[in-house]
Amino acid sequence: MTLVRTGAERLANDPALAGGTRLGLVTNPTGVLPDLTPTAEALLAAGAPVTALFGPEHGLHGTAQADGGEADGVDERTGLPVHNTYKLAGEELDAAVAAAGVDTLVFDIADVGSRFYTYVWTMYDLLASASRLGLRFVVLDRPNPLGGTVAEGPLLDPAYASFVGRHPIPVRHALTAGELAGRFGFDADLTVVEMTGWRRDTPWEETGLPWVMPSVNMPTPDTALVYPGTCLFEGTNFSEGRGTTRPFELIGAPYVDGRFAPALDALGLPGVRFRDVRFTPTFHKHAGTPVRGVQLHVHDREAFRPVLTGVSMLHVARTLYPDDLRLLPGLDHLWGSGELTRRLEAGEDPRELCPPPGTPSGPLLYG
Repeated sequence: MTLVRTGAERLANDPALAGGTRLGLVTNPTGVLPDLTPTAEALLAAGAPVTALFGPEHGLHGTAQADGGEADGVDERTGLPVHNTYKLAGEELDAAVAAAGVDTLVFDIADVGSRFYTYVWTMYDLLASASRLGLRFVVLDRPNPLGGTVAEGPLLDPAYASFVGRHPIPVRHALTAGELAGRFGFDADLTVVEMTGWRRDTPWEETGLPWVMPSVNMPTPDTALVYPGTCLFEGTNFSEGRGTTRPFELIGAPYVDGRFAPALDALGLPGVRFRDVRFTPTFHKHAGTPVRGVQLHVHDREAFRPVLTGVSMLHVARTLYPDDLRLLPGLDHLWGSGELTRRLEAGEDPRELCPPPGTPSGPLLYG
């Protein structure tokens, strides 16, 4: 088994890698060493001058649901002040960072490899603040759980930039946080504490690292694998499985019938099969209402194309249930343009928007 040493582990062994005399650590429950010691505690034990903590969406402790953060306060385990960054940007974020009195921001949060997952955009916004405030910025790099060899889906149209995509990268971007930070183009004093032992084709299971839920609806690596495609259902009146134990693997709606699963299986999509299911979400869309739909069963991770799969599922749903499926404004921000919505509403096949996947381009830290 490959054993990956993350940037956090390397920094805990050599705090001088960060530089700075007052470090603000941007982290959440994924910020841990392989033995599950929180990065903040490991750095303090190593003598690193961490003086403040910053939490992203879902919060420093991961208690908030989607579109929520945790209030400012004091972390009881370290005694450090905690600053919420969620929904702060521009001058408001600058003010919060400046008030913390740090000279270096250190980012240690696990990403899941999809453009619309918000942690890399927290990094983006804080990089912008660091540039404006003249602070150092250090990324403690971690593996992309989808690997680093396959990129899929369109680039973001800047006209559709939002907190689920601020920079033109593909839906499945195949990059690490450290690689993304270098591409965002900010005039900041940026350092990436690189991993060792990670190759772009390293499966998550071979990293030797524990899977810590990045957020409350990302319970397993299987969730992360399907997420680049099935998260598109957030932009519809389908349930994307929130309120179940298999979010993003369970997709359904009250109006779905027994035609959905067979129609999807008939497409012969690579690496995945669909099982007819019924479930009742406990919260979010259709809470307390029985729905019918499918569970995705990925049987070949290398062949599976999550973005093509998600778009194909939307196409079948639109074809079978044209009077019931509702496309919400958020779909355009998730897709990164209005083209997917336009084709679905016109009854056109949107799968042409999903050409064969490519490879990440540009300079790479892990070639």
